[in-house]
Parts: sequence; C-alpha cells; structure tokens
Amino acid sequence: MRMLVTGGSGFLGGYVLREAARRGHKTVALARSEAAAVAVASHGALPVSGDLNEHFSLAEAFAANPYDVLVNLASLGFGHGPTIVDAAERASIGRAVFVSTTAVTTNLPATSKRVRLAAERRIASSDLNWTIIRPTMIYGDPGDRNLSRLLQLLCRTPVLPVPAGTRLQQPVHVEDVADAVLTAAERADAAGRTYDVAGPKPLTFTELLRTSARAVASRTRFLPVPLSPVIAAARGYELLSKNPRIRSEQLRRLAEDKAYAIDDAARDLDYVPRPFSDGIHAEARAMGLAA
Repeated sequence: MRMLVTGGSGFLGGYVLREAARRGHKTVALARSEAAAVAVASHGALPVSGDLNEHFSLAEAFAANPYDVLVNLASLGFGHGPTIVDAAERASIGRAVFVSTTAVTTNLPATSKRVRLAAERRIASSDLNWTIIRPTMIYGDPGDRNLSRLLQLLCRTPVLPVPAGTRLQQPVHVEDVADAVLTAAERADAAGRTYDVAGPKPLTFTELLRTSARAVASRTRFLPVPLSPVIAAARGYELLSKNPRIRSEQLRRLAEDKAYAIDDAARDLDYVPRPFSDGIHAEARAMGLAA
C-alpha cells in the first residue's frame, strides 16, 4: 500500500512510519523543513516538500503521486483539518485515516476542542472513506512530553505535592496507537467509523503515580493538595513563560474522568493494548531510569 503521511516527523509519526515499513508499505511523508525531511527519511519514508500553512504547496504535494491512503498524524487542533481534507479530495485520495484525540470529550470550553470538532465534522462530511482515531494521553518514549517528565521528576523529588487523585486516567502506549492507526488504514470496513484508543483499563490518578514511581524505584512521598490553588499557580506560570511545560487546562482536566470503552477498536482493529504497568516500566528502561 502506498501511503501519504502528514505529521510523520512528530512523536507518533516515527512509530507509524517504522511500523508501516515493517508491514511492507511504501510511505511518503510531508516535510516542511530539511530537519523534518531528515527525520522522516530516517524512519523509512520518502520525504516530499509541503507545508500545512501553505494551501498551494500542500495541494501540490498531495497531487504529486497517486496514493492509496492518507494517514494524517498532524494535530487537528491548529485549524489545518479542512485544508488537509480539501487537498485529499482534490488529489482523489479515496481512503484516509485521521488522528484526533479523546480530549474533544472534555466539558471544558477549550478553544482546541472547538477547532478539533469542526475538523472532525469536515472529515465526516467529506467524500473520503475516512476513519478517525481518538487516542487518550500517549506515553511510552522519552519524547512523549507527558509521563517521561513525571518519571524524571520522581527520580529527584523526595516530596511531590499532587492534586487528590480519584479521577480516572487511561493512558495509551505509542506503539499501540501506531498499530491501531495502520490497521485502520489497511481495513476498508473501518471506513466511516470513529474509534477511541486507550489503555486496557482505567486507573485512578493515584494509581498512575504509584505505578510510575515503582517503575523507577522512587521513594517520593505524594502530598495531596487541593486542585484549585494548583490551577491558579499554573495560570500565573503560563503568563510568565513563553513555553510553559504544563498548562492550567491540563490540570483542570484532572477533575474529569478520562475513561473510554475500547470495544469497537478491539472488534474491528484487533486492538489489544498493553497494561500500563508494562508500558511505563518499558519507558523507564528506555530512559535509563529503571531500577
């Protein structure tokens, strides 16, 4: 199968491109810079110049070659979704898989939620044989921007103030997401469906912290604190930092359960995600932090 991949130079992209090569697919990956071109080539894809912010170059890249399927890993939260769909329709790429996020189910009035849902509506109304994959929080690698930071913190912090953790979390390993994305691309009967992709079962935030601590043999003592002042502090931090490492919206979502049924993905995509304990221990080993 000949695949056109957008977002191939990102965190998830590397796993998808490597797995696609292992499965015998030929991949062409959009690259807007020399660094991106080098990155996707290192994962076995042929880079093609194109920029999601430039309609002409995007349309040109999509129409440069015939493709069996588009795999869009680029975030739908920046408003590029409709442009990508338009380019795919004009290039007559019939099959397309789009990665969104379960964050669109939040009750918070997040701007990114509105943008992503608008993109999903455009995808669903398109002429494409589309599939939407919605992963939960992705982890599993030093570049995951989520739990890799937590593991590092647990190795050097004796006492860690954390919000009370009874709400549910269901992180998903990056390799499991890549597998679901490619299996969806390979199966025509997955067209017209949206799949939530998460870990095998939800766990409380406290369980997540303790399991992560065991992965690095941390003796960190968790100090429960009210969520409201932590959110207020994060808002101040966002105002002072050009590139905040954590945002108040992330903390506000700790007050919501993030648990999702994966039955549809299991049935249609043979989706069998690894337990969180296995995945986080593997990540700790990859980072050189395991006991």
